[in-house]
Amino acid sequence: MQVAIASGKGGVGKSSVAASLIYLLKDEYSLIAVDADADAPNLDLLFGVESWEEEKELIGAKVAKINTGTCVRCGICAERCPYDCIKIVDGNYVVNELTCEGCGVCRLVCPVEGVITLEEVRSGIIRKTTTKYGFPLISAQLDVGRPNSGKLVTEEKEWAKKIMKEENLEHMIIDSAAGIGCQVIASLGGADVAILVAEPTPASLSDVKRVYKVVQHFREPAYLIINKADLNPGFKGLYEFAEAENIPIIGEIPYDKAIPKSMVMLKPVVETFPDSKASIALKEIAEVIKGEILR
Repeated sequence: MQVAIASGKGGVGKSSVAASLIYLLKDEYSLIAVDADADAPNLDLLFGVESWEEEKELIGAKVAKINTGTCVRCGICAERCPYDCIKIVDGNYVVNELTCEGCGVCRLVCPVEGVITLEEVRSGIIRKTTTKYGFPLISAQLDVGRPNSGKLVTEEKEWAKKIMKEENLEHMIIDSAAGIGCQVIASLGGADVAILVAEPTPASLSDVKRVYKVVQHFREPAYLIINKADLNPGFKGLYEFAEAENIPIIGEIPYDKAIPKSMVMLKPVVETFPDSKASIALKEIAEVIKGEILR
């Protein structure tokens, strides 16, 4: 199975929850973890990864290049660039590669053929390692200013599928990015189930509703985990949302200072502080996942 853990909003503790659940499931199931947040991957930090066994570059982005030797310096390209990424530097029109989207408008409007070209550049890197806990981890890092975060996540999952087949692994646990952008869509696409993580705040409720619409698009069953559940006891919005959409709530995790302490130690909280309030709740959630999702 592919199990995607998503939140819609950053900062709700999704990666911490994902790392702990992966840790709790690793002994009973053969699995592979995928960090699908190409903008800001952090699952490797929570598992204390120090090095990568294998890396692959993704070449797919395009940026414009201006041949200063044949450029007539008419300035039309700079005027028409929708991203305002062409500037005059030392008397020449130069493209800022960090903001160029490779749309090709500058090449279309240039009056001199061949002056502006679109060249392929690296979008990012995908990497694989075996954690000290024995399961493989796939992660990715998007290069600064580059598009194709969704493509990176898709390539991550394809690599993970290949490893699953080669090593006869049972499950893929995917830690999605925040929001509902390309990489989140790529992480949820093809998943068998989505586990949504939210905190009891209006902002988190709003964003988990948005990501749930993406889950509905893929017609995947969804479950809800409420993290930091005791921080705002008067807020009932998450419960009302779950009831209205018929989403099972599979656990509530209390706020626990043991979680940030474990993050500093580069380990899941269920390993460092197994008797903490959060760890006890996470263990109960893992049992529900075993019984209802991975059965």
